[in-house]
Amino acid sequence: MASAEINPHDAIAWPFFEDRHRALAAGIEAWAREHLAHVPHDDIDAACRALVRKLGEAGWLRYGVGGTAYGGHGDTIDTRAVCLLRETLAKHSGLADFALAMQGLGSGAISLAGTDAQKSHYLPRVARGEALAAFALSEPDAGSDVAAMALAARAEGDDYVLDGEKTWISNGGIADFYVVFARTGEAPGARGISAFVVDADTPGLEIAERIDVIAPHPLARLRFAGARVKRSQMLGVPGEGFKIAMRTLDIFRTSVAAASLGFARRALAEGLARAASRKMFGHTLGDFQLTQAKLAQMALTIDSSALLVYRAAWLRDQGESVTREAAMAKWHASEGAQQVIDAAVQLWGGMGVQSGTAVEMLYREIRALRIYEGATEVQQLIVGRDLLKAHAGA
Repeated sequence: MASAEINPHDAIAWPFFEDRHRALAAGIEAWAREHLAHVPHDDIDAACRALVRKLGEAGWLRYGVGGTAYGGHGDTIDTRAVCLLRETLAKHSGLADFALAMQGLGSGAISLAGTDAQKSHYLPRVARGEALAAFALSEPDAGSDVAAMALAARAEGDDYVLDGEKTWISNGGIADFYVVFARTGEAPGARGISAFVVDADTPGLEIAERIDVIAPHPLARLRFAGARVKRSQMLGVPGEGFKIAMRTLDIFRTSVAAASLGFARRALAEGLARAASRKMFGHTLGDFQLTQAKLAQMALTIDSSALLVYRAAWLRDQGESVTREAAMAKWHASEGAQQVIDAAVQLWGGMGVQSGTAVEMLYREIRALRIYEGATEVQQLIVGRDLLKAHAGA
């Protein structure tokens, strides 16, 4: 895409992006229009597997994998590229966005902290869409408070034996492997957690429950009962698991904000279409000042979210710590998208709550993004703590 062809008012023209990002944005948009017009939802597991294969065959999954030697698009994960992919996919299909995101999140810890052997074994298959990945962090009593996790991994000879549960695990039940965080006890709290790659067919690992949610995605509760994994399956060193989890989330938390942005953009498009076509009292809905004010607020929320999202992504790609910026982006973009989508439902009136309409599906899709990978309230705490820390060090 030549720079002369870019509308300077479009977000992709912003200086956060390079020409390669602009070409990527055009490519994924064209692909999504061709391949995501009709995504079946009658069998969610099968649909996710099919989408992962499609995304892998098209080369899009490579952007979530670090290291060209392991099938990745670059030596490191390009956060801006991942965000552009998620924004576009979310605009067209929430399930397609989920499929791409879970491949990146589920394998991200391997990209960041895996050995050459671990990377060679898992990452190329993830990039090709041949193996489904999952990130197993949350537990029944340890969601936002990750340091409270109870799943235990005790050392026995050349193995670790895992006992406990994980829950709200995306791709649970269909993943080929899980990156699992467990308490190994080197120190109290977060410093006593380690990370392991656990294959789905490991004896002692079972799917205890499949979880249904308002926007259907594969989710499960996992039970580990004497599940034995080799020491060579540990990522990094003992006690480093919490840091690995946080580094992984720093990449993909920003991309959650990008997905929220994609949902919001679709909602604005649907709202504009309705406002321009709906006849009312001898006018169109868009002729009324209340409608124009609502559309203006939607656009303002979207642009402010986009600026926060791509600031965080750009900073991370410059090698900067983005704990505060990623938290701000996820907080603002997910909460803002909820407001934009609610406004679109209101513009559609009764049809806005009819099952299967675009705005109704968006309404269900966005709600979870305000919770997973750190609820809004957690993001607020992160920002506040970071501000106080910076103030104390000034």
